[in-house]
Amino acid sequence: MHVLVIDDEAAIRQILASALTKAGHSVDTASGVKEASAKLVRGDVDVALCDIMMPDGNGVELVRSFRGSGIDTQFVMVTAFASMETAVEALRAGATDYMVKPIRNEELLHRIEQIGSMRGLKAENQALRQMVARERGVFHFGSRSMVEMERLVSKVAVTDSTVLVTGESGTGKGVTARNIHEMSPRSEFPFIPVNCGAIPENLLESEFFGHAKGAFTGADRARKGLFTQADRGTLFLDEIGELPLHMQTKLLHVIEDKEVRPLGGEQVRRVDVRIVAATNRNLAEMVKEGRFREDLYFRLAMFHIHIPPLRDRKEDIARLIHFVLQNLAAGHGKKALELDPIAEEILVEFGWPGNVRELENVINRAHILADGERITLMDLPPDIARSVQKRESPGIEIASNVGLREQLRRLESEIIARALRDAGGDRRLAAQKLDIGLSSLYRKLEEMEANSVG
Repeated sequence: MHVLVIDDEAAIRQILASALTKAGHSVDTASGVKEASAKLVRGDVDVALCDIMMPDGNGVELVRSFRGSGIDTQFVMVTAFASMETAVEALRAGATDYMVKPIRNEELLHRIEQIGSMRGLKAENQALRQMVARERGVFHFGSRSMVEMERLVSKVAVTDSTVLVTGESGTGKGVTARNIHEMSPRSEFPFIPVNCGAIPENLLESEFFGHAKGAFTGADRARKGLFTQADRGTLFLDEIGELPLHMQTKLLHVIEDKEVRPLGGEQVRRVDVRIVAATNRNLAEMVKEGRFREDLYFRLAMFHIHIPPLRDRKEDIARLIHFVLQNLAAGHGKKALELDPIAEEILVEFGWPGNVRELENVINRAHILADGERITLMDLPPDIARSVQKRESPGIEIASNVGLREQLRRLESEIIARALRDAGGDRRLAAQKLDIGLSSLYRKLEEMEANSVG
């Protein structure tokens, strides 16, 4: 963290700064209120260790003035004259903590560590609540490729290795990155996701590294960059292939040197950030084409995890469907809807160009449209039913003058007929394959016979 030591005694400043620097913190000093104000206004100080009584002002008043300015600095007050009244006044002004001279290095470092943990937990709080609301259970993959992917995640998560996650859009690269963070020793500190393709090119440097007040037109106050926000945690760089070459160079330097300099600022700050990057593009090909730095590619791909598309792991589709339905039910405090076996078969056979994200959207839509306690063919988007019908049932003609209900009835009849053929005419076995009761199969066969007679 970036710590500002404010004390009018040079010896004390030097002793405290030395202890903090050895502990890995970025340290700046100020000899009084005026000098401290000039450094605090930049907005990049995490903790200010502030003497109360100084020749040019009072530390408590300094805290009070900056508490109303919107900066996110935590103040720890220091004094040689301890009293309950002074402590209460400092805390009411907005100080986080209070220490009495002489300060032992062990105690100081412990207090700073506590403040760092508190800041990390505060930054994570909202994101964690959203994650818990979204992930109401633990999903277990059935495909070998994803079980292996989970094994790789568990292995690399406990290290500090940079990770590159690749895969098509919608496969779950962001979820994988968050899982790496949650399983890592950094889990108590911030997980900061950023879509590299969504930031205008002229704002990239400011967003990544922060800026000082007045660094450019409109910079009316200092701002912390993403690296500083993610200090001691994880920075997730989604769509890393969208970064322009000049930013790739700067990113590489930060990853290697672990230092950032805000735009328009003079103070270099050390940061401890783990990088997880993701892309749906072929970075190796981009390197050959000169559109991505080779050294950055090898630095990011120190540990590579590829997520296969949903169409290549059909074993996971039915599990995902029921997982989403369970979460939807939990969110509404209701019993999970059932899924008609024929509708499930269609969903499993669909190609899912949008992968897991598209599947979730389709199930959410069907959950809204469903009448009663079961999702049927009628609740699925027509294009999904038609695409599977064309591929698996070429004998059923798609006619423009035939309504959707009739086309779906024909498709259902074809699936039942195929199940009977596969079961050698054994209706009990066919019902098991279709995952419906034997009485339901007899009823459907009667309906099919009535429709054929009609």
